[in-house]
Amino acid sequence: MALDALTRTRTETDSLGSLEIPADAYWGIHTARALENFPISKRPISVYKDLVRGLAMVKQASARANREIGALDPAKADLIDRASQLVIDGQFHDQFVVGVIQGGAGTSTNMNANEVITNIALELAGRDKGDYAFLSPIDDTNRSQSTNDVYPTAIKVGLGLDLLTLLEELDLLRRAFLTKAVEFHDVLKVGRTQLQDAVPMTLGQEFHGFATTLGEDYSRLKENAYLLCEINMGATAIGTGITTHPDYGTAVLRHLREISGLDLDTATDLVESTSDTGAFMSFSSSLKRNAVKLSKICNDLRLLSSGPQAGFGEINLPARQAGSSIMPGKVNPVIPEVVNQVAFAVVGADMTVTMAVEAGQLQLNAFEPVIAHSLFQSITWMRRAMHTLRVNCVVGITANHERLGVMVGASVGVITALTPFIGYAAAAALAKTALLTGRNVADLVVEAGLMDRHDVIKQLSPARLSGLEIITAAIPVIPRSAPDPDPGVWAPEI
Repeated sequence: MALDALTRTRTETDSLGSLEIPADAYWGIHTARALENFPISKRPISVYKDLVRGLAMVKQASARANREIGALDPAKADLIDRASQLVIDGQFHDQFVVGVIQGGAGTSTNMNANEVITNIALELAGRDKGDYAFLSPIDDTNRSQSTNDVYPTAIKVGLGLDLLTLLEELDLLRRAFLTKAVEFHDVLKVGRTQLQDAVPMTLGQEFHGFATTLGEDYSRLKENAYLLCEINMGATAIGTGITTHPDYGTAVLRHLREISGLDLDTATDLVESTSDTGAFMSFSSSLKRNAVKLSKICNDLRLLSSGPQAGFGEINLPARQAGSSIMPGKVNPVIPEVVNQVAFAVVGADMTVTMAVEAGQLQLNAFEPVIAHSLFQSITWMRRAMHTLRVNCVVGITANHERLGVMVGASVGVITALTPFIGYAAAAALAKTALLTGRNVADLVVEAGLMDRHDVIKQLSPARLSGLEIITAAIPVIPRSAPDPDPGVWAPEI
C-alpha cells in the first residue's frame, strides 16, 4: 500500500504537453516544469515562510475582490479564500517547492501558488486534485492577476511581515546593550582613538553608544519599510491593467490591507511600478547599514575581550565552546565572529540586489527572484544573528574591574582634563615624563607646583573624567514608568 501511494500519479497537461504528477502532490504541471528547469539552489521558496504567506494573502485578497466585483463565482471565490487561509495559517508550506532562484520573473512561484491553493480548494470541495475543469489554477485562482503584479506584491507583503520580527529582535538587542550600559555606568576605562590611548570614559558610555546606534538603525529600517508599502496589484502584465475589471484594483487593495495588516497603497503609475524595483534596493541598503554597524560593534566586543592575558582584557564574553583543538583552555569570541560573517553576507546580498535592479529592461525586471532571495535571506540571517548575539553573548558580558582600574591608573590620557588649568604645553611635557618614568600624572602635576592635590583629585574624579556630571546636568533621567523615547534618540539612563 505504501509503495502504491508513492508510485500513483495523475496526468496534467499544459501547452507544452502532458506530465505525470505525484498523486499526493498539491502542486501541478507548471511547478513540475520549474523543478526540471531550475535545479539550481536546491532551496525551495518554502524556506521563506513569510514569502509563502504573502503569496497566499495576495490570492485571498484577489478572490475576495473578484467575488465583490462579480468577476468570479462566489462559491469558487469562497473555496480559494478558505484554501488561502490555510496557507496563511502555516499549512501546506512544504508544497511550495520551486527553487528560490528561477528564470521567468517569478512565474514559476506564482504558478506554484496557484496550483497548491487550487488543489487545496478542490479537496475542500470534495473533489480530486487536478480536477481543473471544476476549479482552475489560472482561470479562477489567478483571475484578474499576472505574475508581474502578484509576485512583487507578495514579496513586499512578505518582507513587511518579516521586518516586524527583525525589528523585535533589533529592539531586544538594543535593550540588552542599554541594560549593560546601566550596569557599567560608573566603571572607568581608557578611551581609544586610532587604537591609541585617549581620554577616559566609562564602560557604560561605551555600551550606551552601542545601544544608541542600534536604535538609529531601528528608525532607518522603519523609514525604508514605507517604500515596500507601494504595490501594483491590478497592473497585470505591464501596468495597463489588461483583463481586469475597473474596480478590481481598489477592491484588492482594500482586502489586502485588511488581511495583511500592512499600510499598503496602490502606485499612482502602474507601468512605472511594474518595471521599477528601486524600492527593493533602498530597503536592501538599510539592511546593509544595520549589518555593517552591527559588525562594527562585534569588532569592538572582540577587541575589548581580547587576551585574556596579552590583549585588552577589559570585558569578559561568556565562554560558549572550546576554542582550539591544540591549545588547551583557549576560548574564542565565536558569537561576535558569526555575526561578523552574517554581516559580510548581507553586504554581498546588497550588491546582488543592486545589480539585479540595474538589470531590469523595459516594462519588467526579470530578476526579482534573486532580489527576493537576497532580501529574505538577509532578514532571516540578521534576525537569527541578533538573537544569538543577545542571548549567547551580550546578556552575559562582565567587566574586568581590576584590569580596567590598573589601565586607567597608569594612563597619561587623564592629563587632558588638566589642560584648562596648566596649559597644553605643560601638560604635554608632564605626559612625556610620565610615559618615560612610569610615574603618576597627578603626583607630577603637584610636584611641579601647577595645582594643589585637592584640585587635581577633584578634576581627575571618575565623574569629571568621563563627563558624567555634564551628561547628568544636560539630559534628564527618563522615569522607569515613562514610555520609551523615539528609537533613534536614546537618552542615557544615569
